[in-house]
Amino acid sequence: MLWTASQVLRKFSTSSHYYQNKLKLAIIGQSLFGQEVYSNLRKQGHKVVGVFTVPDKDGKADPLAVAAEKDGTPVFKFPRWRVKGKPIPEVVDAYKAVGAELNVMPFCSQFIPMNVIDNPKHGSIIYHPSILPLHRGASAINWAATFSSRQVHSTPQEGARTRCYSPIYECEPTDTEQVWERNGGRSVTFYGSSMLGGSVAAGQPLEIEGAAQPGIVTKNGLVLYGTDGKALLVKNLQFEDGKMIPASKYFSSGESSSVELTDDEKKMAEEIRNIWKGILSNVPAVEDTTDFFKSGAASMDVVRLVEEVKQKCAGVQLQNEDVYMATTFQDFIQMFVRKLRGEDQEEELVVDYATKDVNNMTVKMPYQCFINGSFEDAENGKTYDTINPTDGSVICKVSYASVGDVDRAVAAAKEAYEVGPWGRMNPRDRGSLLYKLADLMEEHQEELATIESIDSGAVYTLALKTHVGMSIQTFRYFAGWCDKIQGKTIPINQARPNRNLTFTKKEPLGVCAIVIPWNYPLMMLAWKSAACLAAGNTLVLKPAQVTPLTALKFAELSVKAGIPKGVINILPGSGGMVGQRLSDHPDIRKLGFTGSTPIGKQIMKSCAVSNLKKVSLELGGKSPLIIFSDCDMDKAVRMGMSSVYFNKGENCIAAGRLFVEESIHDEFISRVVEELKKMKIGDPLDRSTDHGPQNHKAHLDKLLEYCEIGLKEGATLVYGGKQVDRPGFFMEPTVFTDVEDHMFIAKEESFGPVMVVSKFSNGDVDGVLQRANDTEYGLASGVFTRDINKAMYVSERLEAGTVFVNTYNKTDVASPFGGFKQSGFGKDLGEDALMEYLKTKAVTVEY
Repeated sequence: MLWTASQVLRKFSTSSHYYQNKLKLAIIGQSLFGQEVYSNLRKQGHKVVGVFTVPDKDGKADPLAVAAEKDGTPVFKFPRWRVKGKPIPEVVDAYKAVGAELNVMPFCSQFIPMNVIDNPKHGSIIYHPSILPLHRGASAINWAATFSSRQVHSTPQEGARTRCYSPIYECEPTDTEQVWERNGGRSVTFYGSSMLGGSVAAGQPLEIEGAAQPGIVTKNGLVLYGTDGKALLVKNLQFEDGKMIPASKYFSSGESSSVELTDDEKKMAEEIRNIWKGILSNVPAVEDTTDFFKSGAASMDVVRLVEEVKQKCAGVQLQNEDVYMATTFQDFIQMFVRKLRGEDQEEELVVDYATKDVNNMTVKMPYQCFINGSFEDAENGKTYDTINPTDGSVICKVSYASVGDVDRAVAAAKEAYEVGPWGRMNPRDRGSLLYKLADLMEEHQEELATIESIDSGAVYTLALKTHVGMSIQTFRYFAGWCDKIQGKTIPINQARPNRNLTFTKKEPLGVCAIVIPWNYPLMMLAWKSAACLAAGNTLVLKPAQVTPLTALKFAELSVKAGIPKGVINILPGSGGMVGQRLSDHPDIRKLGFTGSTPIGKQIMKSCAVSNLKKVSLELGGKSPLIIFSDCDMDKAVRMGMSSVYFNKGENCIAAGRLFVEESIHDEFISRVVEELKKMKIGDPLDRSTDHGPQNHKAHLDKLLEYCEIGLKEGATLVYGGKQVDRPGFFMEPTVFTDVEDHMFIAKEESFGPVMVVSKFSNGDVDGVLQRANDTEYGLASGVFTRDINKAMYVSERLEAGTVFVNTYNKTDVASPFGGFKQSGFGKDLGEDALMEYLKTKAVTVEY
């Protein structure tokens, strides 16, 4: 049933009833999120009397079990709770024996019997902000407060039944009072609610039957008051037809009553009706319901309508696009009057910058989540430090997005796609906006490159040319594709006497998720999001946790470019939380990921289980580079070093292993070492620096361990292998020789400035090809030789998505990029990338 206003809001109370004593908890669940919930509850002082999780898989315990066993907490690994629908007695008995006062179920997906759900005196709660299955019964609640704040509220009239008034997202209406019936039975569901502290912003009152006092529609959302006078802030509203709007837009959304026209506005409306009559000469009368285009109007008529109205009503800001968004006369007048009154003006973007005087400029860096066209703190208020790898200092605190933030961002992207202007925009106009965005990126390129340098450690000159420069090129390239996405006609077998026309259409997928790595923060954003947006999709993007700042600056520029609200959403935070929710979310239709192969496998599994969303994966590599004795040695040394040390080795297509023909091996190594000694290691903002810091400390530690393993296995360390003796995360450029095929460093990617070199016998082309292909990766490869026949022979047989001949790292926005085997599938860049974000629809017409 839906709760009516009188039923619900008379009981509505925001009073906090904190438990007086710490609780004995049973945790039922699994995964890293379960482990985090477990750890936080123990930090609060609660006693976890039992953990109920899944059996070990491949000899490896679930993360929740690992944490609990380490603490000595009793752990039970039941493969199931029921058999043929009935609870297993010994399982239930084992559960009851721990004596829990409350069940906590983080992301719990198992079907738990009701006699377990209801057994503790406080019932059960679910740590999940968007799911509350009805079968869990009245004792289940959605405990959406942060781990440190336990704002659990009870309704005294209903005894033990527990309610939560800190919901992040919708719970079942039977368990939380979040559905309001208005205007004779049309329901509105509240989303994104939180307790409101401090003063209430000015706004427009909204009468709600049964409420203690009227609500207030403010610029921040809808404020509702409880019987105790305390307030709840609602961010979003969803109506029965599925449309979701920001609560702050309630009175201007078309979901409230229509705008009442003044006498002067009514006269103006009649003058506009006469303009419509003049254009729609074939229509007997222009009624309120008359549709401009269904009545035969064309694009030229749109221009005429806009110009005639502007001539009659000087000063009104009317665009051709407005006519397409309000096609009936009634909607057109409503839109016109709002424009006349200035009610539809876009709110100015408010950005709370972190500023830093660096690189002879003051850089201004947004640091909050970017959701639905505005910057805002994470829902739970959490932040984290983003670190400058040059000296280990904190650049600023960045919002740490929650699962609730993901759901709000996806809802905004879905709204923008389904009912916003983006989904209905002329492709050429969409391209114009992307061109404008590229222009703004170019205008801010020095600031972007500086932010990229201090946040990722990239040498400034490389950041300016490649990280930022190629990002600008990418957006311009895909902006040009917007109005060139075409289907085709297909001749099919005709069945007499009828004839058929079959054609295909390329259509956007909808809401897409993009998860990018930390080595090229802005460029990886551009490679995926430019194609995604050009195809007409909307997106939610998660930058790497350690490098979020250029993505958030990009979000600011997207608003200045005129990209509509909700089209682009940026969520900094953890992969385990934000990335996992994006993989699981049922409203996302495509996920594009660049990162490690193990994480890529987990993402693919989650995408399949959730809603079979489309996936493209650019994963790990161990790219072979074969250098033959007939090469141009100068070029081979120069490009061979670039293949390894470019961007500090933090390069997905870096040559992970060099095969050098025996007759030139020693000379090649000698010349490489000679050049390395000339390399300047230092501050990436110094224009003469060749080699900057590694991206973050954990990665530096991993590289040092990688070198230790290489030494232990018997490889020869010719140069480097150590941390540079200076502040920051600097690694010496390193060279290993005598690397045998079975060694760890011969098989695994370092993702750092480590050159791994193996000899091959003179003239043994097929032998070195076999060794080069003896890897589960296939992202890139290279060959150096003056013999064109040999070059073509080798390039045909190398099992990699990209083959470089007598060059390396030569990527271009028009050339498709992506790997084979466990380096993933799908392409970035080029026309192929566009196809990753489109679906093909076949239409057959009989005539």
